[in-house]
Amino acid sequence: MAQSLFEDIKSTFSRRDDSLTKLIILNVAIFVLVSFVDVTIKLLQLNSQLSFDIFRWLSVPASLNELLYKPWTLITYMFLHRGFFHLLFNMLWFYWIGQIFQEYLGSKKLMAAYFTGGLVGALVFIIAYNVFPLFSPIRDVATAVGASAGVLAIVVGAATLLPDYRIRLLLFGDVPLKYLALASVVLDVLSVAGENAGGAFAHLGGAAFGFVYIKQLREGRDLGAWFNQLMALTDRKAKPAKRTSPVSKPPLSKTTVGPDSSKSPSQAEIDAILDKISEKGYDALTAEEKALLFRAGGKR
Repeated sequence: MAQSLFEDIKSTFSRRDDSLTKLIILNVAIFVLVSFVDVTIKLLQLNSQLSFDIFRWLSVPASLNELLYKPWTLITYMFLHRGFFHLLFNMLWFYWIGQIFQEYLGSKKLMAAYFTGGLVGALVFIIAYNVFPLFSPIRDVATAVGASAGVLAIVVGAATLLPDYRIRLLLFGDVPLKYLALASVVLDVLSVAGENAGGAFAHLGGAAFGFVYIKQLREGRDLGAWFNQLMALTDRKAKPAKRTSPVSKPPLSKTTVGPDSSKSPSQAEIDAILDKISEKGYDALTAEEKALLFRAGGKR
């Protein structure tokens, strides 16, 4: 069973078209690992401070001085959760809305939006705690954890892209995505002076990025391109260069396919299709439009 699970996970990470599942697996795996370490420390009656130190070593601090020697926390914090339900609700929200985002914009853009939204959320949290006097007494000890900033970037991004896309909720029926995103943002705005003020600021930072990301994408500017370029560079360095074969290439096949089967759709074509989905729904697309959207998602 364990071997089968390992093979399933290995298969998932070998795919390039499903960043959503990869990110969920990473969040769950890190939660399990940190929880296992915590349980081990308690069972062996080791220094109880050790669990706290490990957790803080991975949490993003509000203190600029602490951040200087812990810069990795800008990334690690978005995979760390304070409890099972914190993880559960984040991953359920991410799974439901992330499927929509990934279906229409592709796996690469979802990965880039999640990480960049998480980074922006962390920066907003740090700035808020260093600007507002309310937080000065706890600035040196405050930290933030959780995937919420990255998840909110995906949620608000999907709502900006497809505002009238309806999701069925228990007791409420079909609710447009824009209202779900708006409710999340309003709740966070009302929480910026509460007990989880740091989390609320991070959420709002991620949400703001999600909105701007889609708006800029419609203008032809991809604010997440830097992340995909970084991943491509890392991937090239990780793989050894292939040796060129001295054997001559075989002649090209005379068999041809449709004229547009390998042509990348333009940004204008994609925008027109997305506008049509927003107004009339996915089912209103023609077979050709669905094919264009599929190719665009696979190359993005």
